[in-house]
Amino acid sequence: MSENTHTPVSEPLPKRPSASRRSPVLGFWSILQSVVSTAIIVATLFTLWSPSNVFSGQMFDNMMRALQSKPETNLPQPTLGAAKEFRIGLVAGHNGYDPGAVCGDGLTEASVNMKIATLTRQYLLKALPEYEINLLQEFDPLLENYQAIALVSIHNDTCEYIGNDGTGFKVAAASGIPYQEKANRLQACLIDRYRNRTGLTFRATQITADMRDYHAFNEIDSNTPAIIIETGFLNMDRELLVNNTELVAQGVAEGILCYVLNEPIPFEGSNQAQPAQ
Repeated sequence: MSENTHTPVSEPLPKRPSASRRSPVLGFWSILQSVVSTAIIVATLFTLWSPSNVFSGQMFDNMMRALQSKPETNLPQPTLGAAKEFRIGLVAGHNGYDPGAVCGDGLTEASVNMKIATLTRQYLLKALPEYEINLLQEFDPLLENYQAIALVSIHNDTCEYIGNDGTGFKVAAASGIPYQEKANRLQACLIDRYRNRTGLTFRATQITADMRDYHAFNEIDSNTPAIIIETGFLNMDRELLVNNTELVAQGVAEGILCYVLNEPIPFEGSNQAQPAQ
């Protein structure tokens, strides 16, 4: 905490009354103040004393710092919105651009993506109150050179029935970035936590070139680890995506927390995502 270096303008001091003319009450309060001040100093010395520092000279240094410093009433906090280490980006896929996949009854992918992204943000704000969690649109201007500890773009797959393989989720990481291992770990965290939470199958073989070359990967700062996730199919997984969206969002949030908090992830061989090519 910085000291005030301003020097007040000096004014003539009033003449002190002679000892014979001081009020007895004033004398009493002066004595009382001296006793209280002495008690505070003694208490401070006792808190600073320990067998390990009494003979090392550290006690004297600590004592001088304690007597000269002021108590910190407001501890410094991270500057939110400034440091990328305290920022996470969530893209609500297709929002602000187009509806994405459109189902026969009018349900749009964009609306499902937004609901999942909004709930994911709420989970992250509770778990990481010191972080700034940005909710972004598909082609949000903020994506240009966006810096964050992680960026996750949330999408969903077709409403059309495509057979028994038309269920499950996909995750693809940005590639060709300076810290590729970070993007790959973010990808692995999302795969593990989302699968565990939702019970859906990870469809590694269905990851497309469009996912690996997702436009935002080329817009954000190259040091920002990023992934795109398709949380399910709007046909066979619709019940989960639409009527149990909280579970879906929780799975996404847990994957992000796994990465941000550096939580362990099991090695499962073929079940792990392959690095994006």
